[in-house]
Amino acid sequence: MTRRVVVTGMGGITALGDTWADIRENMSAGRTATRRMPDWDRYDIQTKLAAPLEGFDGQSLYPRKRIRTMGPVSLMAVRATERALEDAGLADDPVLTGGRTGVSYGSSWGSVEPVAAFGELLNNGKSRMLTSTSYIKMMSHTTAVNVGLFFKVTGRIIPTSCACASGSQGIGYAYETIKYGLQDVMIAGGAEELSVADSAVFDTLFAASTLNETPELSPRPFDKDRDGLVIGEGSGTLILEEYERARARGARIHAEVLGFATNSDGNHITQPQASTMKIALRDAMEDAGISGDEIGFVSAHGTATDFGDVAESLATRAAFDRAVPTHSLKSYFGHTLGACGAIEAWLAIEMARDGWFPPTANLVNVDPECGDLDYIMETPRQIETEFVMSNNFAFGSCPTASSRKQ
Repeated sequence: MTRRVVVTGMGGITALGDTWADIRENMSAGRTATRRMPDWDRYDIQTKLAAPLEGFDGQSLYPRKRIRTMGPVSLMAVRATERALEDAGLADDPVLTGGRTGVSYGSSWGSVEPVAAFGELLNNGKSRMLTSTSYIKMMSHTTAVNVGLFFKVTGRIIPTSCACASGSQGIGYAYETIKYGLQDVMIAGGAEELSVADSAVFDTLFAASTLNETPELSPRPFDKDRDGLVIGEGSGTLILEEYERARARGARIHAEVLGFATNSDGNHITQPQASTMKIALRDAMEDAGISGDEIGFVSAHGTATDFGDVAESLATRAAFDRAVPTHSLKSYFGHTLGACGAIEAWLAIEMARDGWFPPTANLVNVDPECGDLDYIMETPRQIETEFVMSNNFAFGSCPTASSRKQ
């Protein structure tokens, strides 16, 4: 027998604010987080754009002894989780340490600064920059480990380091863990810190935006004049809980996670196939026990890359067989990589509850190569829907989840 899974806590750190009220206000005013990065002029890459956090200083929030194994990415994960646990009313609950709570959390990789230290060792034979915590800050499962340690969680730990799918896989695997009775509560999500190295990855693939003198016009997902993505940073955490347990303690239920699916592209690491994307979408609907006609909105991955936008939109059209309303939040926050799935799932729930969905920023002329969807453009849309879907696609991976608002 399977169990129902609900969301009882949500929290995040984004470049447009850390509360839904602030984020919605910024979106309503048409503000985006994309900036030109003057410090990047010294690097031999074409893109100088990013969407950085402003004002977040994780080092000042906690005692040094508790965060000495954390780089910025883990600090963001911990802060988002702290907010989510407070929202769920579980911040000091014994359930965290009783073995029935786990962590399912991800990032593309760990913090970047230790990479330079190991690089100096390999290139120059010098270990002077290395410390006893360098590897722990750098390792790909640093967010999951540090969240678990900080909150003294003793249940399952599921690291999800799968590039841009890390956050959504964190939520999906947490959902499955509770659904099949392995845990009662799960801390789920993803985080990413900004680094020029991340932008350089996409710069070498000719997939990063170079509208360096007009940052306010980039990125522009699904637009025929898009020129690539912009890297951002942030974190998002959802607290998932078994429904009967949440109801018994009188928890506020934000939404129910109804379905999840993930698969491998099986063809090319950076040129996704619409056919395998479609399978992930269909499988998520089947797991949720609902049809595409019942889903009133799709939160798209929408990176503003040629291959990605076209394949995703064609897959969405094929999976739904109609022009379902859709937008991309990366037009506001940039591509937060391992964090995007968690941030976008959190905000999709907030939007569904309000019935308010902002347009894709900078989307003026839809690329005719993209699928025939109801792209939300220029002005926000009022949509009353019970079901929403949140999609993310990474190098070689396609996870998606369906949820129902409460």
